[in-house]
Amino acid sequence: TLSTLIGRTVKVTRAGREYKACCPFHNEKTPSFTINDEKGFYHCFGCSAHGDAIRWMTDQRGLSFMDAVKELAAEAGMEVPAADPRAAKKAEEAASLRDVVQGAADWFTQQLDSSNGAPARDYLAKRGISEPTRRAFGFGLAPESRSALKEALKKFPTAMLVESGMLIAVDDKEPYDRFRGRLMIPIRDARGRVIAFGGRILGDGEPKYLNSPDTPLFDKGRVLYNIDKASPASRQTDRIIVVEGYMDVIALAEAGIADAVAPLGTALTEAQLGLIWRMVPVPVLCFDGDAAGQKAAMRAAMRALPLLRPGFSLAFATLPAGQDPDDIVRARGAEGFNAILDETQPLVERLWAHEVAAGPLATPEERAALKTRLLAHADAIEDADVRHHYREAFRERLDMLFARKQPERAQRQPWTPNSPRGGQYGGGNRRFGSDPRLQPPTDATRSIGQAGISAPYVAALIGGLLRFPEALRRNEEALTRLPVGDAGDAELLGVMLDTAMREEGLDCEGLLAILEPM
Repeated sequence: TLSTLIGRTVKVTRAGREYKACCPFHNEKTPSFTINDEKGFYHCFGCSAHGDAIRWMTDQRGLSFMDAVKELAAEAGMEVPAADPRAAKKAEEAASLRDVVQGAADWFTQQLDSSNGAPARDYLAKRGISEPTRRAFGFGLAPESRSALKEALKKFPTAMLVESGMLIAVDDKEPYDRFRGRLMIPIRDARGRVIAFGGRILGDGEPKYLNSPDTPLFDKGRVLYNIDKASPASRQTDRIIVVEGYMDVIALAEAGIADAVAPLGTALTEAQLGLIWRMVPVPVLCFDGDAAGQKAAMRAAMRALPLLRPGFSLAFATLPAGQDPDDIVRARGAEGFNAILDETQPLVERLWAHEVAAGPLATPEERAALKTRLLAHADAIEDADVRHHYREAFRERLDMLFARKQPERAQRQPWTPNSPRGGQYGGGNRRFGSDPRLQPPTDATRSIGQAGISAPYVAALIGGLLRFPEALRRNEEALTRLPVGDAGDAELLGVMLDTAMREEGLDCEGLLAILEPM
């Protein structure tokens, strides 16, 4: 029944012909979440969450539609038919490989619980990982042996053990155990099924961490460690924390922070960003405070730029230099770590801070290089609206950073938006305010001069720009420095430039419509 399914996650109590629970989709103390087994749906009167068994699996567990259908069918003793014989064969092979890796996980756990696992258990205790946390994450031990796992799983064909990544086959030599002398950490898919392993070496040796290779079950660029636990937790917290490694995730879980995930030995990929954005629109990246961690954070920022869309971005939490999440929660607890998360930096600010700190800004060439780098970041964004606002944000920051008073500015009257004539600047007779997009001139366009270019040339220039407004954006810097003799023409050109910079994709008709009230 639906109440039984939901009762595995939240405490459910009978209320007449229905069941009640505290809603898992928002925080509440008085139950407003109802379950009706007869009608087969749930509904929350607090946040309006509503759905059936499949919706529960997709929204609360984070499963895809087909995965939800398959899991529900399996519980009912039914099998979802494969689309074709090849798909059926592939599904059968995947199921067999899952038996292999689950068998390996069970055996690793037995080894950790045995007398041979005492040193590994001591290591976990020193790391502050309790037994409940150890069991929740399925820790195990791979003994220092080239054949112990192979012997333990001898009921499976050797070829299957190799395909699952548990054995290594080199040329014509006898396959041997991949993981030896390592603390084993199962890697699970969104449904909580073991699909691979991470192994941390016990003692000296390299590599310190070793992950399973890519297999039919496991593609490291499409999997996030702890997604099976973090996805439902994020429904409660409305956040996802991305940390560098699985030990960071486990340390946070030990401190009571359950909504953390980690990539698996690679920089964040497009597929992983997609998984994260399915859970929350603005995840928090919290990488180590050392140079390597901050470099990884910038790589993630670069990877995300082309994928940004309205409402979806990244935020960054900066840890003290040389510290990782484990250090923070050990010293300051969950409260101290959450305090760092309260000071997150939006993506646009992280990019700005990174580029400003990249080198000196004393010469015009260095300042121009800064502008070029920032606008290149903006231009990497595929969504036109988001790209436009990033360009504007960078331009505003550049204006503030490089602001210098111009002599001619002091000679003009200040902009007075509340004047009886609807707002005017410098004594001109042009009107603003009729169209919300028609804004007072900015500092940049106020610098268009009062002397130099003849009136016929200016008239021809304005006429051409009215016909081809896209030229305003392309030639912004040159037009800003252009010495126009007539104050009215200078003001009109300035307003045209400001409008074009705010309205990306502006055409002739649109520009004329905006300027008409003048």
